[in-house]
Amino acid sequence: LENSLLTQPWASVCFGESLFLAKACFRDSDYILLISDLSSVWYESADAEAVGQRSKELNKRLTVRVSSFLHHLSNLMCPLLAGQPDATTTFSCHRAAGGLSLHLKSELSGLPFYWDFHCCPAPVEMVSRHLVQPLIRMSLVLQRQVQELTSLLLQKDAEIEEYRDSGAALSRDRLRTEPFREETFQQNFMAEVRSC
Repeated sequence: LENSLLTQPWASVCFGESLFLAKACFRDSDYILLISDLSSVWYESADAEAVGQRSKELNKRLTVRVSSFLHHLSNLMCPLLAGQPDATTTFSCHRAAGGLSLHLKSELSGLPFYWDFHCCPAPVEMVSRHLVQPLIRMSLVLQRQVQELTSLLLQKDAEIEEYRDSGAALSRDRLRTEPFREETFQQNFMAEVRSC
């Protein structure tokens, strides 16, 4: 289940008044949810037995199969994670020393539907697999791209300079560009990063 979660993208979501990054994976017999506020990371993984027990406690008037229950939970969470929240579903969260509780309120077959995600702090290995490693890999890819683009810009500047030396001139002066200065670019970029 956690390997399936690795393929899911992070989404920016609002639970109550708080902004989080979240990702989830729902199957017919279990689910896993991962949430972060970039200071802490919490998760909950629940199997069919846990889902069945909690659904009886929270939704006494509803009697549905666990797979149907999980399918409905998925139908409520996945649009939210895709940036299309359902107006009839509300979320609230409560942080405690031992974790984070996420309360969902909606309806199912015309009856009130409640669900609580009881998230505990994610283990270091999970945080590393889902957050740290992907961020470092992406950072390395972006650094390589910047190096390649820098090299390409310097080559283009050399090509333009050669055209100028051979007497070529621009027909439209507004297309004129300044030569690329790598050091200036790096300084401006770092200043921008620090101001974010």
